[in-house]
Amino acid sequence: MQRQLGSNTVATVSYVGNQGHKLVTSLDANPANPALCLFLSDPNNVLPNTPTCGPFSEDQPGGFFPVSGPPILSVRPLGPAFSSNPYMIEIANSTYNSLQASLKHTSGRSSFLLGHTRSQCIDNASGLQDSTFPFDPRRSRGFCAFDVTHNFVGSYEVTLPFDKLSGSQGWGNKLLGGWILSGTTSFVTGLPVSLFEGDDNSLIGVTSAPVDVPNFTPGHVLGNTNPRSGQPYFNISLFSPENIGQFGNARRRFFHGPGINNWDLALRKNIPISESKQFQFRFEAFNVFNHAQFGTSFGPDGNINSSTFGLVTSARDPRIMQTALKFIF
Repeated sequence: MQRQLGSNTVATVSYVGNQGHKLVTSLDANPANPALCLFLSDPNNVLPNTPTCGPFSEDQPGGFFPVSGPPILSVRPLGPAFSSNPYMIEIANSTYNSLQASLKHTSGRSSFLLGHTRSQCIDNASGLQDSTFPFDPRRSRGFCAFDVTHNFVGSYEVTLPFDKLSGSQGWGNKLLGGWILSGTTSFVTGLPVSLFEGDDNSLIGVTSAPVDVPNFTPGHVLGNTNPRSGQPYFNISLFSPENIGQFGNARRRFFHGPGINNWDLALRKNIPISESKQFQFRFEAFNVFNHAQFGTSFGPDGNINSSTFGLVTSARDPRIMQTALKFIF
């Protein structure tokens, strides 16, 4: 829907939704049987002098005692010749829904375009960096790796009224007139935190591209949202390692990391030399207010086995300023 407001302003509101099917993901072709491995983890159930089954050892040769009959040799949840063996397959799917609104205004000395998107993207794999749970792909369903709940971006350009301070003629007007301020302002929700567990407690033996996730106890996840404190960005006490032989109950991604609060500004002026030649002076500042943009690439550490679990360990660039002089002919 689009509506004109006055002679210089247009408002637009739209709904955008789509579905993705047969998307590429990584799937292990040779997952272990957790129940069998759990049974073989008991030394009383394996042959003497043969290793027990456990995390990262599902493919070791050995044997066990059946309920009746002679011992069965060389039986393991994973065959030692194959081990963990992921491959690409097109079984992932996604859904995306968004409400998008924009406001555009243009006048003699200024113009701006404001846009806001409220959206949600859910999938069970956002590419080959995500493996899918081999026994039930729905267990890997969560926010897309690139999901952004709120995305507000404003761009603007204003001709500053300095020329009115010195009249309409003379060197004062040439010096003060023609200055243009432009910029882009962004307020964006952070990317989702990707949770994973690398200790193979699930006993499925998928180690080349891990799919394990920790257990989650319902509670307020974002208890401390100030990355400057040096404390975990989210409540890590709500997460615990998987029980041996069981897949974690947490979704791979279900909350977001720190967002973006960024202002980029530019000040420029054209200085005419002749009808066909002019200089252009530019002063530009990125992240002009030097606001810390934490963890926008990887976010807080989502590996429960890591000593930095929950901590924000990365940030975008601080304030950067530059000047330039361009000759246009």
